[in-house]
Amino acid sequence: MQSTIEYLYSCFGTDPGLQDIVALFVEEMPARIETIARQLEAGQWEDLRRTIHQLKGSAGSHGFDEISPCAAAVEEAILHGAPEEQIRQQVEELLELCRRVRAGGPPGGGDQLA
Repeated sequence: MQSTIEYLYSCFGTDPGLQDIVALFVEEMPARIETIARQLEAGQWEDLRRTIHQLKGSAGSHGFDEISPCAAAVEEAILHGAPEEQIRQQVEELLELCRRVRAGGPPGGGDQLA
């Protein structure tokens, strides 16, 4: 049975000049997720906003275009004082996206393996 998780791949993931940079971003993602989760749990809203702002830019720069709009929505919610429950739900959605990032390209995506 095939997994129902749809992984996220960078649009740069198979670019020979950028593969290493994308792989490093993916490698660092668990630490980012941990930081965001810790800041959320502690209610460190300004730190959380700053971390998510950085993620928004970094994800976009590394070709993970699905993450940036989600991060932007969380950042806006924090900036505009949205209800805490809404912020928590949005952060959880963002973290779920972040857990799906992978280096390289999708299997069977037309890229040849050496």
